[in-house]
Amino acid sequence: MLASAALLALATAVAARKCHDLTIPISISSRNAVFSLPAPVTEAQVTQFFIDFVRPGYNMTDNYLKGYNTISGHYTIAATYCQPDNGPGSTLQILTHGAAFDRSYWDYPFNNHEYSYVARAVDEHGYSTFSWDRLGIGRSTKGDPVNEIQQFLEVAALTELSALLRSGSVKGVDAKFDKFVHVGHSFGSAMTYNFINQNPDFSDAAVLTGYSQVPNYIVGFALGGNFKPIKEISSLARSYPAGYVGVDTTIGMNIQFFAPGDFDPKMLSYATAHGQPAAPGEILTIGAGSANTNAFSGKILVITGDRDLPFCGGNCTDTTAIQGAYPDLIAASKPFFPNATFNSVVVPNGGHGLNLGYSAKSAYDSIFEFLESSL
Repeated sequence: MLASAALLALATAVAARKCHDLTIPISISSRNAVFSLPAPVTEAQVTQFFIDFVRPGYNMTDNYLKGYNTISGHYTIAATYCQPDNGPGSTLQILTHGAAFDRSYWDYPFNNHEYSYVARAVDEHGYSTFSWDRLGIGRSTKGDPVNEIQQFLEVAALTELSALLRSGSVKGVDAKFDKFVHVGHSFGSAMTYNFINQNPDFSDAAVLTGYSQVPNYIVGFALGGNFKPIKEISSLARSYPAGYVGVDTTIGMNIQFFAPGDFDPKMLSYATAHGQPAAPGEILTIGAGSANTNAFSGKILVITGDRDLPFCGGNCTDTTAIQGAYPDLIAASKPFFPNATFNSVVVPNGGHGLNLGYSAKSAYDSIFEFLESSL
């Protein structure tokens, strides 16, 4: 009897949502930076790239910037659409992953999807979700890793996808949605920040995870990952052109994404084995627009783990960097959103890879409480 009940419960959970993969052609353009930087292809070049990136008193982006150029092209985006088993939700969440991951970050396969954000969103709260491999990553079109795959072009891709979804023009998404929520993680949050600034009335709400606007702490992330050239990472070398960089050790992944005592060691091994790279052009443009006041007029939540390394230095409640102006580093984003209803949460014990730790449940609770009160 117990075994039958367990099987029935499992079948119910599996049937609670319908998901299918999509391949979406888009045509986009953006004003990209032109960097006089050869793509780093050796260990020495990759190491020097990151040493220069964090060098005090030296702005690497400005040093290599030679101007701007309009990049235009036809690209293919890989995505996954999910909806409740009984039909599409009235609200669509558009999910943008960060560096070191692809779209699976939102429905992470580890341990039968135990840490899945999509499962919570669709199965428990009735949302539809659209997750996508950022341009240049995963199964989406790759490109020149320095002068093409930059935040500017990726935001253009997010903008085009959002417009197509709103107009009902994405083949395989047979639904019209009343409301839209944009959710990002890390680099995906930086992209989402720029998207909602450029399109302040598009989203009803936005959630920035693994994010702050305190730029003091990137050194540990940049150097602690022990980045390698893509050709030296056997699991990725055939999928990406030379010039991409990645992390392939559990030590590097641990330093960058996991907080002490907040993770299953098997999760760390899985995340390392299935990690994705970054393009140097992304790294050089990660801060683009982040110091600009945001025109977004909806509801905004910034939520980050207390032990987040790149955005809090491992302690979001140490306010030395902001001279104690706010109770924590995440709340310091409030003045950037003068037209929005601002909310912030520091997740106790959470690391930068917020979805992958034991604290993910607490983070999800906070996100869905925010959305329920905002939509």
